[in-house]
Amino acid sequence: MHKKIALITGARPNFIKAAPLLKELRKNPDRFSSILIHTGQHYDHKLSQLFFEQLHMPDPDIYLGVGSGSHARQTADIMIGLEKVFLDMRPDLIVVFGDVNSTMAAAIVAAKLCLKIAHVEAGLRSFDHAMPEEINRIVTDRLSDLLFVTEKSGVENLCNEGVSSEKIFFAGNIMIDSLTENLKTCQNSEILRTLSLRRQKYAVLTLHRPSNVDNQEMLGSLLKTMKRIGTRIPVIFPCHPRTRKEMSSKGHLNDDNDEFRIIEPLGYLDFLKLQMDSKFVMTDSGGIQEETTFLKIPCITLRNNTERPITTEIGTNTLAGTDPEKIMEAVDSVMGNAYKAGRIPELWDGKTAERIVKVIAGP
Repeated sequence: MHKKIALITGARPNFIKAAPLLKELRKNPDRFSSILIHTGQHYDHKLSQLFFEQLHMPDPDIYLGVGSGSHARQTADIMIGLEKVFLDMRPDLIVVFGDVNSTMAAAIVAAKLCLKIAHVEAGLRSFDHAMPEEINRIVTDRLSDLLFVTEKSGVENLCNEGVSSEKIFFAGNIMIDSLTENLKTCQNSEILRTLSLRRQKYAVLTLHRPSNVDNQEMLGSLLKTMKRIGTRIPVIFPCHPRTRKEMSSKGHLNDDNDEFRIIEPLGYLDFLKLQMDSKFVMTDSGGIQEETTFLKIPCITLRNNTERPITTEIGTNTLAGTDPEKIMEAVDSVMGNAYKAGRIPELWDGKTAERIVKVIAGP
């Protein structure tokens, strides 16, 4: 049976996850026709178009161009746009990725139209309902027919929530498919030369979570800690547009210097190279916790919880929270070469897309 598959992307992490699956589906044109839909949730060139180019993804078949807005406004705009698309094309399966607003919006629309839904990266839980992404995860998983899980905790979480085991598939981490595919290519990146950096002689920072960025007291405290760390090792900060906006409003962009360098967002290959050659990474991102674990780069997570516990249990991730002293303690461990080595989790082998397509194909 020939199946029409619609892949929904909206934000940077979606593109990284969708690229290998789209490639795998298009190896089988006799079995699948795939439609790539980009909601436009991320529309900045460095967070959108450049990723499509570097991941060798074709231009989206459909671009909704919803742009930014509050969570409710953005989700509503995506739902309105997708409803028309789904009614016109009636896909056999809607595939959504991760935990962004585009993912939940697509799942709600598909469920109301009685269309089948597959969730790639299902079952992850931070158990923190103050995180918008946690709400997106729970709703999407509840509505999905096929749940593709990256780590064993995801299987346990879904079973505990009463999801039928017949819907759950431990497929591995599709982000690692993209990473392994691009490991050689990213070695050609000139980012270290451009920034006058030497391997293992700098740290990387990313910040974008509302709990860290929208609270000015918290943001100020974190930036003060980063400047402390910068006196020991230069900290390179590719700054997310929403973070830059918050920093600009409080004059924090003036903090930029050789020890704490605020730079523009990077494309996928440049950022991958920057991570690979760093001494350590500090982040509040979920995906970066996984990438650093695979690359065996120390990761200090600036959150009190993680929906990716495997990265702390066997990987290179440490939850330091936002307490300055706990962050400095983790930095001391890395700088003193006393940090855990970590190992790569099960099925993070670059073949997740193959396993997902076998399930989608059916018997």
